[in-house]
Amino acid sequence: MSDSKNDLVLNLSLLDRGIKGLDDKLEKIRGGFEVSKLETRLKEIDEIIAKEDFYKDIPLSSSILKEKSSVENKLKPFYNFYEEFKNIRDLYEISVEDDDEKMLADIADSVKSLEKKVLNLEMYLTLSGKDDKLNAIVEIHAGSGGTESMDFANMLLRMYLRWAERKGSKTAVMEYNAGEEAGVKSVTFVVRGKFAYGYLKAESGVHRLVRISPFDANKRRHTSFASVFVYPEVDDTIEIVIDEKDLKIDTYRSSGAGGQHVNTTDSAVRITHIPTGIVVACQNERSQHKNRDIAYKLLRARLYNFYKKKKEEEEAKINKTKKEISWGSQIRSYTLNPNRVIKDHRTGVTIYDDKSVFDGDIDEFIGAYLLGVTAKG
Repeated sequence: MSDSKNDLVLNLSLLDRGIKGLDDKLEKIRGGFEVSKLETRLKEIDEIIAKEDFYKDIPLSSSILKEKSSVENKLKPFYNFYEEFKNIRDLYEISVEDDDEKMLADIADSVKSLEKKVLNLEMYLTLSGKDDKLNAIVEIHAGSGGTESMDFANMLLRMYLRWAERKGSKTAVMEYNAGEEAGVKSVTFVVRGKFAYGYLKAESGVHRLVRISPFDANKRRHTSFASVFVYPEVDDTIEIVIDEKDLKIDTYRSSGAGGQHVNTTDSAVRITHIPTGIVVACQNERSQHKNRDIAYKLLRARLYNFYKKKKEEEEAKINKTKKEISWGSQIRSYTLNPNRVIKDHRTGVTIYDDKSVFDGDIDEFIGAYLLGVTAKG
């Protein structure tokens, strides 16, 4: 058999597996995410609407029609993807019969595209937690490793900002402490978008980078760490009581990467919550008043998260399946030497395209984590 024929057989095998995998995922969504229950409810609603006296009770009929619209909207993405899948499957069968390599190559691209859409749907359907719909506050801190770790922290910052951009979410940097030579010591930013916290909570933990350091004249391999903490941005309707006597408020002159991060007056604000030891700061705005308001908002979010975690620990006596955020328990390794491979240690997901990952394509990592947590219950 010729090499080109071998390649075709191999590609057909991979494509066949991809299509079967999509079929399995869609069926899993149908069963696991209550598509069947929604379909049953839609049938019941249609029977209610078909009754002659349905519109006599206007408040009730209005409520039923709203529910119908809600159920249909929930089912629509699944139906659209399933229709797309059937078209791909039919074209695949025809192309195999006709031995049409060009069409098979196009189908392979369509399968990859649909796999991403289905993964996004799976992730969306898992986000039922109380805080999942909220915006996310993200903190990144460089760990041990000096300039190398600060550069890695900056790489992670860009990765998350690009991820947010891909999602159509807005971002704003609240606090930025630049490294002496390069990168960033620490940074706090907010991601405002649909289910931002629900997605990004999967990124909390220690991240590890292994590469030939661009800052080492001897071109040696370095290992560096950075930690990522993600909190929900507390909704203004959630009451967090902050006693002024528990606060230590300092003002100072901003320093950072230049441009918008530099002010000429002591406008930056740092707030320390004495009972918990939580420290927040904001220097992004030129006005001290605005920086103070934003710092208070960050503090409310941190306190909300602090007390929420404390309550969860008391009730559950700490979930043993969750790893501590410490330097010995990284959640993901980014190895750029000798091989270029990125592996999530919680789920086993491994990606060999480091450029796309650092450009914000991290949904496969996030999806596998969210779906794994859901499966465990």
